[in-house]
Amino acid sequence: MLIRPYGDAMDDGAVQLSFTLPAEDSPRVREAARRLVLALGFDACEIVHAASLSEGFTMFIAYARTSVGIDPDEVEVDEGAVSDCMSFEEINRFIREEIGRRVVVVGACTGHDAHTVGIDAIMNMKGYDHHFGLERYPMVEAHNLGAQVPNERLVEYALEVAADAILVSQSVTQRDAHRLNLTALAELLRARGIRDRFILIAGGPRIDNRLAGELGYDAGFGKGTYAEHVATFIARRLAARK
Repeated sequence: MLIRPYGDAMDDGAVQLSFTLPAEDSPRVREAARRLVLALGFDACEIVHAASLSEGFTMFIAYARTSVGIDPDEVEVDEGAVSDCMSFEEINRFIREEIGRRVVVVGACTGHDAHTVGIDAIMNMKGYDHHFGLERYPMVEAHNLGAQVPNERLVEYALEVAADAILVSQSVTQRDAHRLNLTALAELLRARGIRDRFILIAGGPRIDNRLAGELGYDAGFGKGTYAEHVATFIARRLAARK
């Protein structure tokens, strides 16, 4: 069954768009913004708000309508690493019984990215939103290196502690900085001939399992995922390798 965006009435196709144009706000530029939305394929458009961001840049909010619908039953999604997650207790028991030793995990926010919220939510003992971080897991030896860690340093540290898994958090996405940095790490591991030595995991607000796979990672974790999702994947992948 096709579904469409909902505004005031079922199937009215109403949507809200926001975007920025490199131009000073004026009646002419507002009309240009409206016509731009129409050129994108929408049936109607009204510019309801415009605000100057800085000299030469204006942000617009538009209301528009579309006749396009989508059948969710025909949509395929890569749930990958977030499906069938074990609990805190189950993960520790699984590692103890199936692997027989503590799992060593090294994590960092690499490159020039200084946002540690993501890596801390996964690694730190207190975790996030009532979900314990990996430092709380008795069967996990977690090493959080923090932010702005060079890829080379992360690899060297992972070798020093004989890590099973490397976690990389990326929050800055301007000009695809996250893609470039994640790719550089994967290529560094391959160049040194040690890519298969680690379970390589990427995380961040713009990361999902599909993108991580494209960049050469074993799994990707984005919004709505917690330490237990990461730990479940690592534990099962290690047990499968064993």
